Amino acid sequence: MKPLLPVSIGLILLAACSPSPKNAPGNLTSSSPSAASAAPSVDKIPAGEYRTDPAHTALTFTVNHLGYSHYTAQFASLDAHLTLDPAHPEAAVLKVNIDPRSLRLPTPPKGFYDELMGKQWFDATAFPHITFASTKIEKTGVNTARVTGDLTLHGITKPVVLDVTFNGGYPGMAGFDPQARIGFSAKGAFKRSDFGMGYGIPAPGSQMGVGDEVAFTIETEMQGPPLKP
Repeated sequence: MKPLLPVSIGLILLAACSPSPKNAPGNLTSSSPSAASAAPSVDKIPAGEYRTDPAHTALTFTVNHLGYSHYTAQFASLDAHLTLDPAHPEAAVLKVNIDPRSLRLPTPPKGFYDELMGKQWFDATAFPHITFASTKIEKTGVNTARVTGDLTLHGITKPVVLDVTFNGGYPGMAGFDPQARIGFSAKGAFKRSDFGMGYGIPAPGSQMGVGDEVAFTIETEMQGPPLKP
């Protein structure tokens, strides 16, 4: 049976990927005990508007296929805007837009992509955007948060929760990367049937089909305000 897959999205703020520890000024080496234990700090990250760096952003999702594997695919076009004040992360606002037609499949059978863009699945002509808008942010640790937001998929809007980890960031580096940069990892899950995409879900007691639950992960870096003189 063909792998059939739905989507997933969601996402939100902070975390980064600066240059390697060997090259980044002021960074401790990975062999230092304090470097391994220290949590990322937001003290020097400027408040302002941040936007995804497409070269360092990936949204991957999986769905159970026949009980034999977790079919994995990715969206190539994800544009997120984050309004962030590091002193008040719970007040951050995140908006995300995904183009369903940017779906990337591993060696798809002939016609499979077109089938997924059709009415039984994404119906991308009628619904050309998948969006996520944060509604609530709760800190769950020094560098973690739970982000609740409205996911709109296939013309239906439902709440989805993201578990987010802030990986780090910096205010910019003269001569190298003049804009502030933050990065984060996020994960979540939802049922595709909640969004009117119930085709192929196995009958009760069977695995012959494509699972209802869609699990997703996000790795992203976001660029923000330019470095101040």
